[in-house]
Amino acid sequence: MFSRYFHDIEIAIESLLSNKLKSILTALGIIFGTAAVISMLAIGNGAQQEILEQIKMVGVNNIVITPTLDLTGNGESGESSEEGSDSGNGKTKKEKFSPGLTMKDLEAIKKIIPSVKRITPEVIANSFVVQNGRRVPAKIIGINNDYFDVYNINLGKGRFFSEYQVENGIPVCVIGANISAKVFSNSDPIDQYLKFGHVWLKVVGVIEKTSVNLSAADNAGVNLVNDNVYIPVQTMLLRYKNRALVNSKSLSGGNSFFGGYFFSFSGGQETSTSNYHQLDKIIVQVKETEQLTTTTEILSRMLLRRHKNVKDYEITVPELLLKQQQRTKDIFNIVLGAIASISLIVGGIGIMNIMFATVMERIKEIGIRLALGAKKVDIIAQFLSEAILISVSGGIIGVILGVVFSKLIMKFAGILTIISPGSIIVAFGVSAVIGVFFGLSPAKRAAEKDPIESLRHE
Repeated sequence: MFSRYFHDIEIAIESLLSNKLKSILTALGIIFGTAAVISMLAIGNGAQQEILEQIKMVGVNNIVITPTLDLTGNGESGESSEEGSDSGNGKTKKEKFSPGLTMKDLEAIKKIIPSVKRITPEVIANSFVVQNGRRVPAKIIGINNDYFDVYNINLGKGRFFSEYQVENGIPVCVIGANISAKVFSNSDPIDQYLKFGHVWLKVVGVIEKTSVNLSAADNAGVNLVNDNVYIPVQTMLLRYKNRALVNSKSLSGGNSFFGGYFFSFSGGQETSTSNYHQLDKIIVQVKETEQLTTTTEILSRMLLRRHKNVKDYEITVPELLLKQQQRTKDIFNIVLGAIASISLIVGGIGIMNIMFATVMERIKEIGIRLALGAKKVDIIAQFLSEAILISVSGGIIGVILGVVFSKLIMKFAGILTIISPGSIIVAFGVSAVIGVFFGLSPAKRAAEKDPIESLRHE
C-alpha cells in the first residue's frame, strides 16, 4: 500500500518539476506569507523582550517623584493666591512658597506610608572623573543603599556602602563598569581613589556591566548604570551641592555651589539654573503591584500638603507606563501578524486555483490512469501531494527568508528582533495545513472525473 502511494507522490514530483515556473509562481504566496509571519513575530518578541528589560531596569513596583523646575527665576513655584476678592481693586497676588523636594519628604514618606518597601533619593551632577591623567565624562548620583535593590543593580566586585559611610557622608563611591574600564584599565579599582569635581573619592565597589541596548531608554526612565558614579547622598549634600542651604549669595541671586541653584560641571566651569529642590528624584518602591495606584494617590495628597499646596513635583509609575506601551505594541503586532497571515491565506487560495486549472489541463492524464486501474484515492493522493509539496517547499523557503528579513530589520532599522522556534513551527505548520486544506477540493474534483469522458477529452 505504501509503495502505491509512494508512486503517486513520484508522479506529483515529476509533474511539478516539468512545470517549474508555474510551481514557483504558485508557491510565492506561501513563501512571502511565511516570511512575513516569522518577521512580524520576531519583531513582536523583540518588543516584548525590550519592554521586560526596561521594566527590570526601572525596577518593579516603583513610583518616581521628580521636581518641577521653577521657571520664574525667583525660587518659588510661580503659583499664586489672591488676597481679597478682586486684584483690580488694588489687591495684590502673593506668591506661594514651597520648600521643594527634600530629604524631609523622604523621611516622612518612609515613616508614614506602610506600603513603602524601599525608598531612595537621587541628587545628580555631571562633570569629569580624573585619575592618573585620565579625564572621563561621567554622572555622579547621590543615593542610599536601597537604590541598588530598587533598580536591581548587581555588584561586579567590591562592596556597597556601609551604614557608617551613608550616615556620615564619607567620600566613597561605587562606579559603573565603563568608568572602571576607562579609568582603571590596567589595575584593580577597589580601594583606589578618583577625583570628581573637587573631591577625591575612594572606590569601594564596581557595578556589574549591563549589555542592554534600549531604544528611547531615557524617555522610559530606564537607569543605564555603566557610566555612573554612585556616592552616599549625605556625601553629595555635604561635599558637592545642597540646594536646601541658604546663604547670602543664594539670597542675592549670586552663583553659589551650595546655594539655591542647580549646577552642572562642564570643563571646570559652573553654570546655574534656578532650582530650589534639594533632591532631583525620590524613588519609592511599594510592596505589592496592587498598591501602586493607592500609594500614588496618598503620596500626591501628602506632598501637596507638605509643599504648601504648591504642586512643584511630578509623580510617575514607570512600570505602568511601560506596560501600557507593551499593550500598544502587542495590539500593533497582532495587527501586523493578522495582515501577514492573510498573505498565507491568499497563497493557499492561489494554490487551489492553480490546482483546479491543473485538473482541467490534465483530464486526459487522469482518464488514462483510471483506465489503467488507478483508484480514486490514487488520483486524490497525486493531486493532494502536488498541493502539499508546493506549500511545504514554499514554507521552507519562507522560513529561510523570514530569518533573513528579521536579521536585516535588526541591522538596518535598529529594531530588536527575536526569532523563536515556536514562530518557525507555527508559520511552517500553517503553510503545510494550507496545502492540505486548499489542495483537497481540487484533488477530489480530479478523482470524480469519469474515465471514459476523460479519455474523450481533447
